[in-house]
Amino acid sequence: MPSPARIRLAQRRGLPLRQAKQLAGLTTPRKIQDFLAKLPQNFEPDGDTARSVQAALSANCAHCIEGAMIAAFALWLQGHPPLLIDLSAHQDMDHVIAPFKVKGRWGAISKTNYVCLRWRDPIYRSVRELVMSYFHEYAKGPRKTLRSYSRPFNLSKLPAEKWVNNPEQCWEIADRITAARHYPVVTLAQAKALRPRDRVEVASDRVTAFPIPAWKHQRL
Repeated sequence: MPSPARIRLAQRRGLPLRQAKQLAGLTTPRKIQDFLAKLPQNFEPDGDTARSVQAALSANCAHCIEGAMIAAFALWLQGHPPLLIDLSAHQDMDHVIAPFKVKGRWGAISKTNYVCLRWRDPIYRSVRELVMSYFHEYAKGPRKTLRSYSRPFNLSKLPAEKWVNNPEQCWEIADRITAARHYPVVTLAQAKALRPRDRVEVASDRVTAFPIPAWKHQRL
């Protein structure tokens, strides 16, 4: 049962009562991740979306940046700053995570339909160490594609209408984190020398949390 105080806080920060109750009841980072894991995947049947927290919850589905914003808001209710980190990939889709700290160590909440790029326990000493934990599984086919990551972007610096209850698409948020300063994870020489994933690793890409519609061929 979510506390009345946390429900009121969620409402003050821009959510209507129903969604405020949903997120106020998630009292730990792990519960937020469990909630996102059960939330159906947004396969974008009507075209690309970047829904706000309220819109994604109302639609009862989300993909990576939408899930990351939901997680960031829920973490904010717990006293964490609402942060996003962009993981930038070469010839692959970027991914967005919601990082958090527990006792000085970094972890991350993530919304994905695949076995890779998921939750990270708060055991990492730095943001870079957290990001590097994704390196070998961030791939497209046999290619390892992660190349850089953004500095943590604090959503609390933006008004709620930009990302919490925006009735339109939140492309500005996507643009801002893409434009934020990024830090490389490998040099060009290292990238050229990377060992391709083997057939077992590539085969793991076929395991999904939610079945991919026949018309959807692009990896989310």
